[in-house]
Order: sequence, then structure tokens, then C-alpha cells
Amino acid sequence: MKIGLFLNTQSSSENSLAQQITDSAEQVRAAREAGFDLIGCGEHYLSAPYQMAAALPFLARMAAEAGDMQVAASVLLLPLHNPVALAENLATMDAICNGRFVFGIGLGYRDEEYASFGVTTKDRVGRMREVLEATKLLLTEDEVEYNGRYCQVPKTRSTTRTIQKPHPPIWMAANADAAIRRAARWGYAWLVNPHATMTTVAGQLTMYREELAKAGQPPPPDMPMIRELYVASDRDEAYAESQPFLQSKYAAYASWGQDKALPGQESFSVPYEDLARDRFLLGSPEDVVSEIKRYGEELGINYLVFRMQWPGMPQARALEQIDRMGREVIPRVKG
Repeated sequence: MKIGLFLNTQSSSENSLAQQITDSAEQVRAAREAGFDLIGCGEHYLSAPYQMAAALPFLARMAAEAGDMQVAASVLLLPLHNPVALAENLATMDAICNGRFVFGIGLGYRDEEYASFGVTTKDRVGRMREVLEATKLLLTEDEVEYNGRYCQVPKTRSTTRTIQKPHPPIWMAANADAAIRRAARWGYAWLVNPHATMTTVAGQLTMYREELAKAGQPPPPDMPMIRELYVASDRDEAYAESQPFLQSKYAAYASWGQDKALPGQESFSVPYEDLARDRFLLGSPEDVVSEIKRYGEELGINYLVFRMQWPGMPQARALEQIDRMGREVIPRVKG
């Protein structure tokens, strides 16, 4: 099992973005010392009620502190990107990370993000496919010409390359069943979202693996999952201390319509204990170790990326969580 830290890039608009970046760099140094394998962050635009650091420049700064850890964009909203700019940004990030960059991709789900980029949601799958195709060509072919419905690259020489060949590993985020099947057909690792319950994820993983086999795609080496985590002396303390931050975070998700992107009748507008049940890892070090092993044994997950700080949670508390993971959890799941 590999363990990653998903950095919080969202904070109140009243806070200093510069201080948030300084605090995040301190967390990366702490994660490196604690034995984490990866740091990463996501991408959103117009993130009210929060301000949010832009993913790629933020990760470039964090890479300076990351040592041998992988650095993941998890995920970039691919339909909103230009393939030429994206290819050169990916090559630059992979060089900054000395060949340890992870290219996470996703569709996104917020109408205001699409509208602000002049993109309609009905075109998002086609745009994602074309941006990805053109980007991979630019990173791997000496001469490129691409004429798609949404993306055009005139006939040109392409000379910018990533350290990793043919390109960094691609993790595809997906919530809905159709998107998970797409990740399998395209042959990419499914980055399992942090929002669905374990029961839902178990069924979706079966579907994903069946679709891989049907498409003749080999199982990817990484089976990554993002999860919310809070470790404390016992389960009651973990619930009480995490509730103010996670409950408000998921209220924001509900206002954005994130739960509508999930299969079935899952809702974030429920009491906190119901929200957390079978979804978050909250408890003592022993509880967390047991759950991590359960994810590996029952689901075949081999890369868990944990979100351990949310808007409003003090820096000191986040550092305590990272330190406790390094002392009491990571050695017991990686040894």
C-alpha cells in the first residue's frame, strides 16, 4: 500500500493565499519526513465560498519540498485545457519533479466552470477525448497535426518531452458508472473519488474490472483512491474534531451538485454520522490501520490518497495529523 497526502488548496477568502501556500509547503516537508509517497491537489475555478490556489503553479512550488515523493495533479479538468499549453505544462512539471509527476484527469461537474470557459457541458466528453489525444501526440511524436472537432494543432514539430516515457501515468477520476466504464475502455487507472460509500465503490470496482477485460485492457499498476481521514485517540474524538470542517465542506459540495454526480440515491444533505458512515476514515490509529488494510484486501486498492485538512482547520491540527500518521499508521500498513 502506498499512502498520499491530498493538500487543501481551499480557504476562506478572508485568509491570505500567500500564507496558505507557505503552510502547505510546511505540510509537504512534514509528509516527506512521515513517509508519505505522494502529495497532490485538485483543480477548480470560481470556488465560492472558498478561494483556491491554481493547481499547476501550486504543485510546482510544492515539488521543491517533495523530495522523492510523487506529485499529482488530481485532477485537472481536461475539457477546459488547451492541448498545446497542457503538453508543455506537463513536460515542465515532470522535469521539476524529476520524473515523478502524476497526470490526473477528470470532466468536472460544475456548470459555472464550463460557462466561464465558453464550453458547454454536452461537449465535455468529446473535448476531454480530443485534448487528451492531442496532448499525448505532442508529448510523443516528432511531427504532429491534429484536426478535431474541438482541438486543432497545425502541422508542426513537437520537441518538448516528459522525463517519464511515453508520458506521466494517467489517473482518470470518475463518479458515474458511464465515466468509470470510459476510464476502463481507455485503459487508464480509475482514481476512485472520496465521496461515494465503500459499498458503492465495491460495485463500481467490479464493473470497472469487467470493462477492462471486455476492452482487452491490462489492469493498471496503480489502483488509487482518495479518502477523507482524521486520526485521533478514539472514534468519538475523531468524529467530534472532524465534524466542523468536513460537514461544512460537504455542505459546499451539496451546493455545487457533487452528490448529484454519484450513482443511486447518495446525498450529502444528511446528519454527519450518516454522511461519514462507510465513507470517511475516522478513528484511532488502530481503526485507521484496520480500514486501510480492508481497502487493500477487499477492494484491491494499492494507493490511498488522504485528505486530512479542510477549509477552516488550523495548520497546527493538520501537522499533528501528518505526524501521527507517520508515527502510528504508515509503518503498520507499508511495512
